[in-house]
Amino acid sequence: MTTSAIEPYRPRPDKAFVRSHPAHFIAFGGGAGLSATAPGTVGTLVAFPLFWLLDFVFDPTALLGLVAVLFLIGVWACGVTGRALGNPDHGGMVWDEIVAFLLVLAFTPSDPGWQACAFALFRLFDILKPPPIRYYDKALRGGFGVMFDDLLAAFITLLCLAAWKAFVD
Repeated sequence: MTTSAIEPYRPRPDKAFVRSHPAHFIAFGGGAGLSATAPGTVGTLVAFPLFWLLDFVFDPTALLGLVAVLFLIGVWACGVTGRALGNPDHGGMVWDEIVAFLLVLAFTPSDPGWQACAFALFRLFDILKPPPIRYYDKALRGGFGVMFDDLLAAFITLLCLAAWKAFVD
């Protein structure tokens, strides 16, 4: 008889899991993170209609304040959900992409070309995780770690867009 390590129970995220707790619903972007293909990209796409609605309702300062609140909610939701899944940065948790890309859109010209470039750059930086994103992705844990590396990807995206805008103007 051999002794094997007993793996802890880790729920498999599905619709029932996402609906089982408000934190899971938030962390999974209302279900966008359940996408079988590229959940981070799907989560980032969710930010577009959400931004268009929020931008219509809020002035720029209030919108930035709301993004800050959504970031804090994400720290909580991703922390709770990561613990429930036994994976602190599960790929289905896309709230970090949604909130970070909302921030990018808040500073990006409303022109579809600029927004498409912002989308491509943000996804590139989120996927490749160049320094310092990779460092913080590995160094920080819990909900804050999940949210922070995407905030850095948003910041680098905005730096690139600002440099391009300065170059073309």
